[in-house]
Amino acid sequence: MPTIPLIFALVAFAGIFLLFFGISRMRRSAGGAEDFQARLAAYGVTTAGSTTLPPSSGIRESLNRMFQPAADRMGRGDAKKGKPSVAEQLLRADLKLRTSEFFMIQIGTAVLFVLIAGVRFGFGLGSIIQLFLAAAIGYLIPGRYVKYRIGRRLRAFNNQLGDTLTLLSNAIKAGYSFAQAIDTVAKNAVPPIADEFGRAVREMNLGGSPDEALQNITKRVESADFDLVATAYSIHRTVGGNLAEILDNIAYTIRERVRIKGEIATLTAQARASGTLITFLPIVLAVFMYFVTPTYFRPMFQNFIGWILIAIGAFMIFIGNLIIRRVVAIEV
Repeated sequence: MPTIPLIFALVAFAGIFLLFFGISRMRRSAGGAEDFQARLAAYGVTTAGSTTLPPSSGIRESLNRMFQPAADRMGRGDAKKGKPSVAEQLLRADLKLRTSEFFMIQIGTAVLFVLIAGVRFGFGLGSIIQLFLAAAIGYLIPGRYVKYRIGRRLRAFNNQLGDTLTLLSNAIKAGYSFAQAIDTVAKNAVPPIADEFGRAVREMNLGGSPDEALQNITKRVESADFDLVATAYSIHRTVGGNLAEILDNIAYTIRERVRIKGEIATLTAQARASGTLITFLPIVLAVFMYFVTPTYFRPMFQNFIGWILIAIGAFMIFIGNLIIRRVVAIEV
């Protein structure tokens, strides 16, 4: 009969395997030859000389079928509350992952953190709280990374938008249609602008209108600046006017907004750094002390006064962070 350590070792191995398998899928480009062949095989199409396996074969597809139902249940968004689904978040973060593969990474990181906590605190009933917290932290880390990628990509998109609109305007002045101007941007710009405009070109080639393509970019990127561009083009299609001049005016407005945001970020950098430091330093220090010397920090959890002090400290940290965020939050 298998012992408890052996069972845990097998579970830990499975979790770490899922973690690294999901990360390996992240490194793969969605436009790679193997993925392209798999998509063709899914529709019963094979190319000459290809040795494409049916989509049901391979460890990847087996794992996907196993985790896809759970990923669908966990990754549903809420349109009423404005909460995007996991698939939409992965698309905005430009991560070439299926929802099932992302779910594998979450499970893998959770198991890895449980393994680390178990090695330090043990796997007995007395360590159940530590193991549960480690699993929760490990499960949430991939989601935080996706949100970080979304924010970084949005900032890069907004920073490139002014020059992109100038390129669009110049192409229209040169006699190109708006659809041809978008194609020019897709070929000459750099990511993430090039990626989004490339998708818009493919949508138009499949029969979509430029207006719909711009609206889809707005939904994917959620950029307030680009929403202004899409709205301006939609109005132009209805009432007419000089589109090149409109784009030049919007480009000037966006450049000035980016410049002012940069100046504000420079002036508030010290306050934001102080807010981050005073928020995370006590938390990181407490976790470090509890992990390194559990007996030193344990009385805080075994005494009612300790719980009161922790609650007061957490409340003061929250209030301090909230005040600093309100002070440095300057809308442009």
